[in-house]
Amino acid sequence: MQTIGLVGGMSWESSAVYYQALNLGVEQRVGGLSSARTVLASVDFAEVTALQEQERWDDVAQILITAAQGVERAGADFLMLCTTTFHRVAEQVAAAVDIPLLHLADVVAEACRAQQVTSVGFLGTTFAMSRSFFTDRLAAHGLEVHVPDARHHAALNRVIYDELVHGKVLDSSRRQVVGLIEELWDAGAGGLVLGCTELELLVHQPDSELPLFPCTTLHVAAALDRALG
Repeated sequence: MQTIGLVGGMSWESSAVYYQALNLGVEQRVGGLSSARTVLASVDFAEVTALQEQERWDDVAQILITAAQGVERAGADFLMLCTTTFHRVAEQVAAAVDIPLLHLADVVAEACRAQQVTSVGFLGTTFAMSRSFFTDRLAAHGLEVHVPDARHHAALNRVIYDELVHGKVLDSSRRQVVGLIEELWDAGAGGLVLGCTELELLVHQPDSELPLFPCTTLHVAAALDRALG
């Protein structure tokens, strides 16, 4: 079994989902008392979020690079960033280590193509929806990507940062997000990418007529495929 390197803390709720899912996955695939070989470096979410809001991306990159290099020194065979938004600096992080980075957008795009879905809606933080770093990477795989109208971004951001990162899962917010999914369906999306780990706590396949592509679940599955060979 290879050792999985995790750079987390963005948010810790997200990282907890990754850690639990990786270990449950190994238990299910291998059996017995088996668990995942992991190395985790967890950063301060408040610090990197403040730098993000100031557009100080080189400083964000340096924090994640330091964490990634620590994970590499600790024996990780490959690296995962347990975040969507901070994939904004994924290429800088990948260039600073000698182990491969399992890029989230590549994993998600491969899953969409495997189901013959060529047009997807994308939900995530305001930053991830309004900037093109993640959607462009999806598009590079031949996907057409739809995001909600800008007037919805603040409301979705509030659900993520004020509720979900604190473990609050509200039915009213679920209905709100399902409404966005229906709008993206009307716009031509044939699938829906849940581009934020915390959204997977809120919305599940029975809530949507469109096939859902939950980023964290897919990222974990790809990591297990690689780690277990």
